[in-house]
Amino acid sequence: MAGGVQESNDLLRRPLYLFDLPPELLLSLRSRDLTETSPEPGVDEQVPRSKVDSAGVPDDALASSTSCALCRASFSTVIDQRGHVKSDFHRYNLKLALKCLPSVNESTFDRLIGDLDESLSGSDSSDSESEDNHEDGKPSDSALTALLKRQAIITQQDEDNDSSLQQKKRGSGNPPLLWLSSSRLPEVVSLGIYRALLTEADRRKDLVQVIKEKQLKPVLAKHSGSGVQTTPQAYGPPTPHYFLCMIGGGHFAAMIISLAPQIRKGPGGHEERHAIVKAHKTFHRYTTRRKQGGSQSANDNAKGNAHSAGSSIRRYNEMALEVDVRGVLSEWKEMIEKSELLFIRATGTTSRRTLYGPYEGQVLRATDSRIRGFPFSTRRATQAELLRSFTELTRLKVSTISQSTLPVGAADQERASKLIKPKAMAREAPPKPSKEEEVALMHTSQIQTLIRRNKAPALLTYLMNNNLSSDYIFFPSHASQHHHAPNALHLASSNSSAALVLALLTKAKADPTLCNGDGKTAFDVAGDSKTRDAFRLARHLLGESAVDWKGAHIPSALSEKEVEDRQQLEKAQESTAEAERRKADLERLRHEEAAQRIGRIEKKAGTGKSLGSRDKTAAEIREEEGRGLTPEMRIKLERERRARAAEERMKRTQAGR
Repeated sequence: MAGGVQESNDLLRRPLYLFDLPPELLLSLRSRDLTETSPEPGVDEQVPRSKVDSAGVPDDALASSTSCALCRASFSTVIDQRGHVKSDFHRYNLKLALKCLPSVNESTFDRLIGDLDESLSGSDSSDSESEDNHEDGKPSDSALTALLKRQAIITQQDEDNDSSLQQKKRGSGNPPLLWLSSSRLPEVVSLGIYRALLTEADRRKDLVQVIKEKQLKPVLAKHSGSGVQTTPQAYGPPTPHYFLCMIGGGHFAAMIISLAPQIRKGPGGHEERHAIVKAHKTFHRYTTRRKQGGSQSANDNAKGNAHSAGSSIRRYNEMALEVDVRGVLSEWKEMIEKSELLFIRATGTTSRRTLYGPYEGQVLRATDSRIRGFPFSTRRATQAELLRSFTELTRLKVSTISQSTLPVGAADQERASKLIKPKAMAREAPPKPSKEEEVALMHTSQIQTLIRRNKAPALLTYLMNNNLSSDYIFFPSHASQHHHAPNALHLASSNSSAALVLALLTKAKADPTLCNGDGKTAFDVAGDSKTRDAFRLARHLLGESAVDWKGAHIPSALSEKEVEDRQQLEKAQESTAEAERRKADLERLRHEEAAQRIGRIEKKAGTGKSLGSRDKTAAEIREEEGRGLTPEMRIKLERERRARAAEERMKRTQAGR
């Protein structure tokens, strides 16, 4: 039982991405129906349906020779009882029983027919009148008939109102989420996916089979010296992708995003899945009337064209935004046509007209069956909001079934009592560790803290004082945070602590052949070149026979001199690159200053000075030249100006001699 709970916790520890599910979870998925079978509200269950016989009388009612169990009435003689059976009161209760409705008493029945003018089933009429009516072929229109007709009309009106309300209610019908369950998870845990992710062809297939067909192979990120190298946005591999778009209030954001995730190495060597964005674009134009709401075009349509400066700017920006958006759609036309689904949020008539036109070269059409809305609330149209919406769409929702929705039968109650309650599962406290476990946790915390602070002498002293091996396995060993770095050497290597790696190998005699949960040695998880050089230096210092260096995946040894030469070469290359960059910046500043000086001379020569004008001071000229420059560029410009002034002074001094 504990193993099953631990397995389910491992499956739910990281977010479940719909297109890359764990194989053990994928094979155990099955559809789940969470519809509840509860009685309709407002129905009186005094007379259960199962206890009404074919005649409409409860089978457990007490009936005597001079009583009516249906109407709950007693009579002194049999003649009175027979008269009651022929009355409209009894026949009305009989009609109610056939409809599985509770019976009414005589006072309630009298109140129901109080507004009617007809008499009670000929009780005030003579037999001859009744016979005459039957002879004419027209049955008597009694109070019972009028009452039933009146209730039928009211019931029909109520049903019509209910149906019209359901039709007017937006979003009524299918729920936005489809639920699944798994044998690898507790029975109260359900996994949900958005119905909007299914295409027209997918909805005709089994849900589990559709999910299995949608699984994609992740893309491994390529690492370079400068970091992660991603695939070019517009020319990536031909993987399935979605088109996401939001427009409204002058904001526009669109994105082409691949469904295949990209795996990158995170802190501690953990594998993280990231979305691959093939193309993205955002725009913002001032089109809405501040503090008044609505676009300028909507205001013009309602009140006529305004003639203010702000309204002209807003009209121009609306047209400019429309041109920009349609230009992006035309540029992405091929990718949009190949998209599996199009998720679009367009707020307002102007925004929908911008996307759907009609216009020449139209890309999006409102009749496209791939178009979906976002089945959840969204915020302002930005690139970050599109990424958040994509994450919300493609991640499985983990939910629990409340105890009230479980079956309540005798056998089901026993089975439901064994299930894990959601609150109990969430609030279940971990078992109290033993003294040995507490000591192991303390050692693990202290060692990891010293490694993260890069305290090599303190780490060696701590291991020696506590008689701990340099290959001490962090506790608990099955924890996910220790999967990629189970010991001190792996953690120091992944944190790019070259000094710690060298100290652990040469002084603490750590074993570099040990592997983590992924089967990688400490050298394989090294974060930079300096850390890898530390492994090769340790191989030189310890000798070839000390460790199985080949099994540790460590290349040929490097001496201290070779390591220093490599580091000096890297520093020289970095300094050379920095000097070239500075030289290029200074040259660019000289050209910019010369261009500005020539422009000022041409301006003065072409226009001349006006009457009353004066020459600008040096401070004003410097302020004008530095306008629009960053603080760093201003400092460089001022330094260059002072250097030129010093050179001029030196030349004048030498010429004077």
